Amino acid sequence: MVTPAAAPAVRVLLCDDHAVVRAGLRALLSSTGGIDVVGEAGSGEEALVMAARLKPHVVLMDLQLGAGMDGVAATGRLAAQSGPDGPAPRVLVLTMFDTDADISRAVAAGATGYLLKAERPERLFAAVRDAAAGRTVLSGPVTDRVVARLRAPGPALTERERDILGRLAEGLGNREIARALFLSEATVKTHLGRVYAKLGVRTRAGAVAAAARHRLLP
Repeated sequence: MVTPAAAPAVRVLLCDDHAVVRAGLRALLSSTGGIDVVGEAGSGEEALVMAARLKPHVVLMDLQLGAGMDGVAATGRLAAQSGPDGPAPRVLVLTMFDTDADISRAVAAGATGYLLKAERPERLFAAVRDAAAGRTVLSGPVTDRVVARLRAPGPALTERERDILGRLAEGLGNREIARALFLSEATVKTHLGRVYAKLGVRTRAGAVAAAARHRLLP
């Protein structure tokens, strides 16, 4: 009787800007069978270089990476690494943030899964294996938010309108928004008029309140 060969270990690259977090994740993942942590990156730029060299099956990616490339941008670049040397690694986001904007941006960039750091170790182990197999992985609270958004979608804003709305929520005036986004004040006013119309409001405060209600802000 021929004994079937054991499945190869899932090769994992960690990307988090906190060394203590990376050390904890390495120790945790090393405590279970079938998962091999092949490297650690402290920035999005470093993750791209290491992924090209180490060929991980899964990159465990934080979203907030300090200065430089953030986790969403790194995810998009990693998802495009497929080539003659092999398929692109799967990116499993592991973060503390579960806003609609964060989830949408990560998934749109190509993330296979979105997991919160509050998950139990067993759930993390299973998620890594599922991500390596190409299965979508979402934390329970993230799934709830996605379903709620599908059932009651908010107003459809363009990316530029979302940018302006975000600056509005920060308390910036039209001139400051124009400078921050390299636009003219007239263009900002035009976009704001469209935002007000879509949100059904007439004031800046009303727009911010409606954006929060529809979860349109990060």
